Amino acid sequence: MNAHTSRADALALEFVGFAVDTQALRFGSFKTKAGRLSPYFFNAGEFHDGARLGKLAAFYARRLLDSGVAFDMLFGPAYKGIVLAAAVAIELARLGRNVPFAYNRKEAKDHGEGGLLVGAPLAGRVVVIDDVISAGTSVRESVGWIRAAGATPAALAIALDRQERAAEAGVDKEHSAVQYVISELGMQVVAIATLADLLQYLSHAGAGALATHAPAVAAYRDRYGV
Repeated sequence: MNAHTSRADALALEFVGFAVDTQALRFGSFKTKAGRLSPYFFNAGEFHDGARLGKLAAFYARRLLDSGVAFDMLFGPAYKGIVLAAAVAIELARLGRNVPFAYNRKEAKDHGEGGLLVGAPLAGRVVVIDDVISAGTSVRESVGWIRAAGATPAALAIALDRQERAAEAGVDKEHSAVQYVISELGMQVVAIATLADLLQYLSHAGAGALATHAPAVAAYRDRYGV
């Protein structure tokens, strides 16, 4: 199941506002990996200083702890997931929940300790930390490494669930990447916010001029949403 429902909540709305303020969430016309023209774009690369990254990690940690998901460690798929897993581990420790983390390299190291994996040994119930997922490729790779180590892929934690149909080879699927993770990989998904939360934010009085983007975002959801 998805540990965050589509109904907006205070944490989700706060996160959307934070993403807008940092320009991690922008509105306009953007081409997605699936070749669609999206009226909004989310780029976690904009959380690029200590204060922003720390606040982002706090959102992840709060959502994870509130979700009720049982976990023993974190895993961050390269590249963005590496920074996210480290930052979330630091925030969890600050909150009194000290857990180990690990991540992968894109290419195996042929010297020193070698191998593709870095950090704590994969063990117990593992949460994969990423920003968003489109096709779920990095999640499938992560699940393979986790299971090969004898550990359990317990959940995927992401910043934003776009709640839209996945596309493979230019063909739209009936499911989203998140639904694939839940149904095919057997993992829970914990999202700080969803597309529904974004629309709720745009309809809020505090959205101001951004409210003008609500019809385009709603139309996009009607066309590609799940």
